Amino acid sequence: MSSTNMNEYMPEKLVKAISNPLFPALDSLLRAGRHISGEDLDNHAFLSDFEPELAMFYQRYNTELLRAPEGFFYLRPRSTSLINRSVLSELDMLVGKVLCFLYLSPERLAHEGIFTNQELYDELLSLADEKKLMRLVTHRASGSDLDREKLFEKVRTSLRRLRRMGMIVMIGDDGKFVITEAVFRFGADVRLGDDMREAQLRLIRDGEAVTSESASGEQQTTEQQTAAELTEFEGEA
Repeated sequence: MSSTNMNEYMPEKLVKAISNPLFPALDSLLRAGRHISGEDLDNHAFLSDFEPELAMFYQRYNTELLRAPEGFFYLRPRSTSLINRSVLSELDMLVGKVLCFLYLSPERLAHEGIFTNQELYDELLSLADEKKLMRLVTHRASGSDLDREKLFEKVRTSLRRLRRMGMIVMIGDDGKFVITEAVFRFGADVRLGDDMREAQLRLIRDGEAVTSESASGEQQTTEQQTAAELTEFEGEA
């Protein structure tokens, strides 16, 4: 379709947006669940320039293009969305909560924003209920060294999935990463609190980040509601 014909159906600025060389790859990332934060300079600037027009574009797919208070962009499919969506696992959600806690911590500044897989895992064990964590490995887990190794591997899998969603950026090949502001998808409940870090810690320790049973209707937990909104990268993590 020529640009002349496209202008008959679309506003000129929207035609300019989707004709931009950045758009095809960015569109694929957003549809796959990617969160675009300020670290992604070109894509973030592009979305900032064309936010109203692209929001209208995605409405045609029953999907919202949202800009969080922290400044990152993401797509939120509605129940009738034409864009595929999937939910995160309980462990993915919990790891995301802990990442948000670390983002708010003084240690982030002390470490120049850099954490390791092992530091994340140690923080997870210190904050969350260990029995619930072991049940995420297997219902027969006893907390043995083997069970802990299995849990660590599952945590690494969750980190890979969250990396593909734009929550962390890996540094090198030795398990180091920095956390982006996109982790506030897991901290929406603490934005209004006086002490955001303490509120996030409460969510983790009270078990609100891990649900043992599925709920439905008005009894859905905050985590399940958030999971229903979070889209995931296609394919294997």
